[in-house]
Amino acid sequence: MARLPPSTSDISGEDSKFCVVLGAQWGDEGKGKLVDILAQGVQLCARFNGGANAGHTLLVDGKKYAFHLLPCGMINKACKNLIGNGVVVHIPTLMKELEALKEFDPRAIERVFISTRAHILFDSHQIIDGILEAEQGTNSIGTTKRGIGPCYSSKAIRNGLRFGDLLHFDEFERKVRELTAWSQKRFGEPREKDSPAQLQLRQALREYNTQYAFDPEGGKKGGVKDIEEEIARYRKFAEILRPQIVDSVTLIHQDISLGCKVLVEGANAALLDIDFGTYPFVTSSNTTIGSVCTGLGVPPKKIDTIIGVVKAYTTRVGHGPFPTELQNEGQTLEDHLETYIGPEATHERKGHASGPYSIKPGQQVKVGEMLQEVGYEYGTTTGRRRRCGWLDIALVKYSALVNGFDSINITKLDVLTGLKQIRIAIAYRNRQMTEVRLPGGYFPSHLDDLKEVVCEYETMEGWSEDISKCTSWTQLPANAKKYVLRIQELLNIPVSWVGVGPDRSSMLKVHVPIVRPDGSMPGSPQRGASPGNPYTGSPSMTSLNFPVPQPLNLPGH
Repeated sequence: MARLPPSTSDISGEDSKFCVVLGAQWGDEGKGKLVDILAQGVQLCARFNGGANAGHTLLVDGKKYAFHLLPCGMINKACKNLIGNGVVVHIPTLMKELEALKEFDPRAIERVFISTRAHILFDSHQIIDGILEAEQGTNSIGTTKRGIGPCYSSKAIRNGLRFGDLLHFDEFERKVRELTAWSQKRFGEPREKDSPAQLQLRQALREYNTQYAFDPEGGKKGGVKDIEEEIARYRKFAEILRPQIVDSVTLIHQDISLGCKVLVEGANAALLDIDFGTYPFVTSSNTTIGSVCTGLGVPPKKIDTIIGVVKAYTTRVGHGPFPTELQNEGQTLEDHLETYIGPEATHERKGHASGPYSIKPGQQVKVGEMLQEVGYEYGTTTGRRRRCGWLDIALVKYSALVNGFDSINITKLDVLTGLKQIRIAIAYRNRQMTEVRLPGGYFPSHLDDLKEVVCEYETMEGWSEDISKCTSWTQLPANAKKYVLRIQELLNIPVSWVGVGPDRSSMLKVHVPIVRPDGSMPGSPQRGASPGNPYTGSPSMTSLNFPVPQPLNLPGH
């Protein structure tokens, strides 16, 4: 039985029995805010992938909450939260997040359940991550060094430990010692070309002195001094977490059968998926819709609604091609200049050599830099400045093909306020043959091919009004609405939510039908268009050096 499309009222996720919220770009889209809103009306909120390399920052009633492992449903005291089998969990980080919630909810731990099948991420995985990243040199992929990749590697080569092992502690202790010895044998010995940082990490691994690895001078950034301390620490974790370690497949299916509303939040995003992302500049897990099924143990037909979260522009952290990039992490690119027509504003930049970021009407601004500073584009997990660029529709179309979004949540629309003109990349073309537009939804799998695409841009008029105080769709300026509806039209996917600020109340619900400029509706032939090849008049697609799909002439067709 196939998954049925949601009714019109379900595309927002509010009435959905099983709603999934996924990032549609390179992460950091602001998924947490929508999850937080939807979590107020559900009985179970679940995570299915990734680890503490993800980060959600929520602003609720003026207070900030930063989650790296906990589902956002923790902010709803009536909501259960599940960490599924597809997640890799660094327990010290989990306990720190639970401790930070004690003032909000002293019994928060009682609402968190962890799959017996979820893998445990040890400090040794983090040390190995640092060693491997340093070995890459100029080919570094920009990992968060949180140990995610090495933990998934342990899972794949089957020497990892799972939460179910904590319930059998004698066996757990033996397995930890075996895993540690294996790690020390393969990564602990010095190599000829090691940097001082690598030598330090290898020494820390040999001694299992993770305090030394995380903070060589003060030892104040967590960790343990030796393997005995590590085992003692995990013995305590096992006692505390025992009631919360469950068979997650049974738990989630029982809740579904009882009619409970389930909300699933994705970590990272589509273009960081290990299969569908910009490999190798990706994360170590599957971040797209198929992983919801494998990371929680639910069949596709249980999913009612899939919402893709799309930032009003594009960002990414770390290395890898970025077709619409305007400004990089070091703010060294030439950038695109645009006239600023919004209200005068000053934004604090702690520790920045140039001090606060100030803008005023009539000023020529570097757009990428403005997006970074006004949007506060610094990673929740890493603190690194994010690379910024124009919205890339070709990328989002690809993400929509893989995930099957029922609707879109556009976030951070307010950050674009004040730009006299705003550009949208509506399609990709080949650098060697720019008259050819690549098929909608096609995204190169090889980095060299991705570097060869050039973007076809469309320019829209911006708005000068501060929209951060708007509380409904109708209050938005006409040009802000036009921008949102143009995105909806280009994607042919309804926009259900628009974010105009950091607070929960800044998320506006949208319900505007998709209508083409000529007045026709999707699903009907566009006026003046002839059926058949949309690239009629263009050179043959076979003349490109891209592995794009070609139509087949089959017998009988």
